[in-house]
Amino acid sequence: MPELPEVQALAERMTTACAGRTLARVDALSVQVLKTFDPPVHALHGLPVREVGRHGKFLDLATEGGPHLVVHLARAGWVHERASFPAEPPSRRGPLALRIVLDDGSGFDLTEQGTTKRLAAYVVTDPQLVPGIARLGPDALAVTAQELGALAGGARQRLKTFLTDQAVMAGIGNAYSDEILHAARLSPYAMASALKEEQVERLHAAVRQVLGTALEHARSAPPGGLKSEKKAGLAVHGRAGERCPACGDTVRSVNFADSSLQYCPTCQTGGRTLADRRLSRLLK
Repeated sequence: MPELPEVQALAERMTTACAGRTLARVDALSVQVLKTFDPPVHALHGLPVREVGRHGKFLDLATEGGPHLVVHLARAGWVHERASFPAEPPSRRGPLALRIVLDDGSGFDLTEQGTTKRLAAYVVTDPQLVPGIARLGPDALAVTAQELGALAGGARQRLKTFLTDQAVMAGIGNAYSDEILHAARLSPYAMASALKEEQVERLHAAVRQVLGTALEHARSAPPGGLKSEKKAGLAVHGRAGERCPACGDTVRSVNFADSSLQYCPTCQTGGRTLADRRLSRLLK
């Protein structure tokens, strides 16, 4: 799933591509993709693009004096910049979910792989009208150590769930939460409310370091290289069975109903192997 660094890099690239441009049209090509009906999608047509921003893991294409097109890429969605589009109408079968065409003929295709379709688009007068945005906590890169301590102190959650709860902090998902906990040398099963001051400081430093480094890499990645850049920079996530780059121990995995987490026993759990009970309730 695209997380804060990738979504921020996509927003910046889309803003550059849209500079001085007007929306010619927006085509919803999947029956599930458009979640709103008022304003209608054609209310975007003919409006200048002001910028493309980010709210947590949501992209926000803002127009001058008109509605916003807000998109959540979900787990398997992505944005592809196009210099032009084929003359024939796009197929409504396959991964193409949304097409954004600018007045010079360029634009973006938003695709979603797989059979489970969760990519969502909203046309709204205010991004706060999108339920997922209205419930967001503070942006993960903006939270201070003191604020993080206060959030953790009031959270009766395991650290893995705490970090990925968008109502607590916005922008961190499954991959970077694993990376942050590994960098902070903290167990994913530790309770957030039980963290000591020194552990909160380590966690905050890890949030800043992991997300900041990933954002730098995402910004410098070549077009189409954001996904590979993310995977190449991961120390433990998706690397079960490999050697931990910090200590050489074997990276372990805990599997849940529809996701998993990875960690290093030596670095994070005092050498203990976490039970793999497949308790999906531990992750949201």
